[in-house]
Amino acid sequence: MLTLPSSVRVYLALDPVSMHLSFDRLAGLVRGLGLDPTGGHLFVFVNRPKTHMKVLFFDRSGFCQLYKRLEEGTFQLPEVGPDGAPRRELTPNELGLILEGVDLRQRARRARLGRPKG
Repeated sequence: MLTLPSSVRVYLALDPVSMHLSFDRLAGLVRGLGLDPTGGHLFVFVNRPKTHMKVLFFDRSGFCQLYKRLEEGTFQLPEVGPDGAPRRELTPNELGLILEGVDLRQRARRARLGRPKG
């Protein structure tokens, strides 16, 4: 399970990318999504067959990449929203589940008691 500060957001790029892309090219894709690659958030990229994943982040001194290659199977990504956006925000828990091979499309998020509105 990933443990991240509550200030860190996780963004999944919905279009597949080449895993040959470098730090700078991935940072350029993040800018193309309308986000700041040096903002301390995680940016997740997956290749077309969904067998490789890169996570780009900036740690105050430079860019870092986490890279995972599956030996079997594919990453099961959440459903794309109807708005056609080029990115989707994930929770750190959702990213952890994807990395562990859990299919988020088969899991339902239960309603939680929230603050009363008004």
